[in-house]
Amino acid sequence: MREDHGEFSAAEKNDLPRLIEWTQIKGALHNHSTWSDGRNTLEEIAAHVEELGLEYWAITDHSKSSFQANGLDAKRLREQIVEIKKLNEKIAARGSDFRLLTGSEVDILKDRLDFDDEVLAELEVVVASLHVPSSTEAENTKRILRAVENPHVHIIGHPTGRLLLEREPYPVNVHAVIDACAETGTWIELNCNPYRFDLDWRHWFYAKSKGVKCVVNPDAHHNSHAGFLRLGAGLARKGWLTKEDVINTLPLKMLRKAL
Repeated sequence: MREDHGEFSAAEKNDLPRLIEWTQIKGALHNHSTWSDGRNTLEEIAAHVEELGLEYWAITDHSKSSFQANGLDAKRLREQIVEIKKLNEKIAARGSDFRLLTGSEVDILKDRLDFDDEVLAELEVVVASLHVPSSTEAENTKRILRAVENPHVHIIGHPTGRLLLEREPYPVNVHAVIDACAETGTWIELNCNPYRFDLDWRHWFYAKSKGVKCVVNPDAHHNSHAGFLRLGAGLARKGWLTKEDVINTLPLKMLRKAL
């Protein structure tokens, strides 16, 4: 809290918020496995994340249009759902409360999402991401708003698509996206991959004022990326977010209810 966003007046009133601590994060809702372009198997991911002391980890591999990332079609996605359920049964049988969650990072296409609603309804977590943007702000915003309005979409992933030191954000009306999320209850990702840090911390003041919840996600493609959660908590703190503002501070049972 050092960016002249009201911290001095808040401190004078003894009204500084208790910011999120990285140890309050219970899991993550945007991650990849060897089923698409990740580097670890479902079994390896579950073992690693459980050992870290987290309660859940969503597997949200790419959808079919992300062919460069070995995206899943509906048939493969349903096969993965079965495998995750089998693995969760094994985990439960040895008395652990940790669970993998089924999901997808579904592409936001020009006129629709990459999976039909029937498929999305079978998943526990749906992250909608724009990977091939238009050159115009109006078109990109329209596409993201369509995803926000889909009742099966829980999270808008890396909302501006930037890659730090490599790619500028695509043009998008971030306030319009936040306003729409406030209307529908859709969550917005703080992608804490250090090349993304997207949504940028400067936007979280407005999102918080609208009651929009944050999800701190590492977008993990390797088990070591789970460590990005600590960076994400730091960015959330910079945006003045508290434990209550971040969905994945919820324990598993409460998270399922929120989903």
